[in-house]
Amino acid sequence: MGLPGPLAFTLEQVSESRRKGVNPVVEAARQNAEQYPKREKNKLKKRGFEPRPGHVVQAFVYTLDPGAGTEQNLRSHCGAARTAYNWALSHVLAVWDQRAAEASYDIPEEEQTPWRSWSLPALRRAFNATKREDPRFADWWSENSKEAYNTGFANASAAFDNYATSKRGERQGPKAGVPRRKSKHRSRLSCRFTTGAIRCEEDRRHINLPVVGRIRTHESTRKLHRRLANGSARILSATFSHQRGRWQVSFQVEIERAIRAPARPEGAVGVDLGIKSLAVVSDSDGQVRQVENPRHLGRELKRLRRASLRVSRRRGPDRRTGQRPSNRWVRANEKRNKVHHRVANLRTDALHKLTTGLACEYGTVVVEDLNVSGMLKNRRLARHIADAGFGQIRRQLAYKTAWWGGRMIVADQWFASSKTCSQCKAVKAKLPLHVRVFDCDECDLVLDRDVNAARNLAALAASMTGTGVAGDRGARAPKARGADRRTRTTRPRRAAGTGRAGGAKPCERTEAGHRPQDTEQLGLW
Repeated sequence: MGLPGPLAFTLEQVSESRRKGVNPVVEAARQNAEQYPKREKNKLKKRGFEPRPGHVVQAFVYTLDPGAGTEQNLRSHCGAARTAYNWALSHVLAVWDQRAAEASYDIPEEEQTPWRSWSLPALRRAFNATKREDPRFADWWSENSKEAYNTGFANASAAFDNYATSKRGERQGPKAGVPRRKSKHRSRLSCRFTTGAIRCEEDRRHINLPVVGRIRTHESTRKLHRRLANGSARILSATFSHQRGRWQVSFQVEIERAIRAPARPEGAVGVDLGIKSLAVVSDSDGQVRQVENPRHLGRELKRLRRASLRVSRRRGPDRRTGQRPSNRWVRANEKRNKVHHRVANLRTDALHKLTTGLACEYGTVVVEDLNVSGMLKNRRLARHIADAGFGQIRRQLAYKTAWWGGRMIVADQWFASSKTCSQCKAVKAKLPLHVRVFDCDECDLVLDRDVNAARNLAALAASMTGTGVAGDRGARAPKARGADRRTRTTRPRRAAGTGRAGGAKPCERTEAGHRPQDTEQLGLW
């Protein structure tokens, strides 16, 4: 029996895969990722770009107002990036499929089809060798900048790297699967330029990109243009994308930024995030203030429901039958999207104002390591948690405290900030979420549970050591309770014996009280 052709499986292979209930392509990819030779540890570390001393990498984002022809050019570049990404996936996965078919015929490893590298230079060389003869690209590849194709190759290379490192257990976070192709209808329009004529025009109302040309901006670029003119900044890359119904460009700039001292360099503040109040802020001087939760999505739900109902009554698109949407559906859908975009813009503005105020005022900011993805599984609170944007608050504080010469401390996920008394440091055994007032059993302290948690976070900064410079922003707080692992959810199996049902022996009850807790690491100011 001869070998199957490329991208083909034998009938026996397909039947065996169906019997096992697995996808043959995914199974082959899994086996090949495990067989792929491991790289050295030092090669796994991404070097990235290191700014010069006294400089930071900052993004300047501007909304664009392109004309009809320019917008068509932008969409063409984004489509070229998506096509290059899909081509790179097919280029690499074809060898995975072929090797899986050859292995089923017991062909030795050294005689199988050699691996194809998924590095950015290798993908670029392979594409340049075939783009003129390949009928999929021969007629139109020269209409777009080379940076469009380079964007797709870079994304594909990163996707394969994430899958390989996740398969070997060297990548944090959720497991990454085999890269999948991007759909023309669902993928986000984006393209990145790293070389060529990238500049802001002298009129401060236009930008210039290679091949795309001159594009008008919706707002003035004077802040970036002024720094480029005096030599205190240089553009590293420009990424244009279509987000929230508008085209926008993001300049990645290496900018000279002197480390400024916050207003209270010796002050520390604990930030307890929540839903009732977006943040309860308690500083080392004992001052407490609550930041009201604006609830941007909650306030627009009525308008959003009305707009969604209007869209549902129009004739929309149907990809199964090829039905095109009516003009009334298009107009109604645009009005509904404007509500979503308004909510997102208001949320972004409010979070930036909150984090900037904390970073420029206090030298030390203490936040909690919240499991936001786990919190979103609560179907009753998921919408409110997503509307608050807890993850964005921590991300913005991480780099803004570095800009202002402060530091950010991340309290451990199992640190009992709400159940610990901020006055005597006694820890409650249980404190349900519906109990909003903390009443200490050891002392006479009675106050709001969020305020108590914020005070404990502020006091936690006293046990941390550091210089308060940018290098300490990744410091993590010690585990004050010694909780270094998750709580066991199942009881250990009891040994069979005589006595009670299940072999358990009756144990003596002790008087109700608190178990001794190690609270020496929590210091008072």
